[in-house]
Amino acid sequence: MKIGIAGTKGSFTEEAAQEYIRRSSANGDEILYLLQAEKVLEALEKGEIDAGVFAIENSNGGVVTEYLPAIAKHRFSIDSIFEIPVNHMLLVIPGTKREEIKQITSQNQALRQCRTYLNREWPEVQVHEYVDTATAAKDLSEGVLPKEAAVIASRAAAEAYKLDIVEENIQDLKFNFTTFLVAKPL
Repeated sequence: MKIGIAGTKGSFTEEAAQEYIRRSSANGDEILYLLQAEKVLEALEKGEIDAGVFAIENSNGGVVTEYLPAIAKHRFSIDSIFEIPVNHMLLVIPGTKREEIKQITSQNQALRQCRTYLNREWPEVQVHEYVDTATAAKDLSEGVLPKEAAVIASRAAAEAYKLDIVEENIQDLKFNFTTFLVAKPL
């Protein structure tokens, strides 16, 4: 089974896809990193994937608005809807000191889920939106983002891209859950 996700390696959507695979007990699963819900649903309609996974809502950040135009444009059936816990980490290039951080970058949902933390702990630091939490981590590790940047992403992203965790569980609500939808062809 090929599963397309609206995320990249180390994303919370990858964690959701892995949870879906565990729940469905399917064998031979392959995860394709399609980054956006639009690309996931397009691939689903073309028959390039067997299922698609993307976030639809967070308990703190609200509706994940990025998926709304995609679901209006494409036809699919809903296989399941479930939630997973989301714990955000502040990640940096190894060796970067806290006082060297000049900007914090992440996907807008993650920034919304951490807004009180950011205002309290980093009031002077520039905050930038990015396409995806794990893509921000990847780009930091590859030098696309400046070395004085930090990113908000998952522990899996820290491990995948060999980044240091400056601080764990920085989301404003400690019980933070994101709801994911699994789409299947009609």
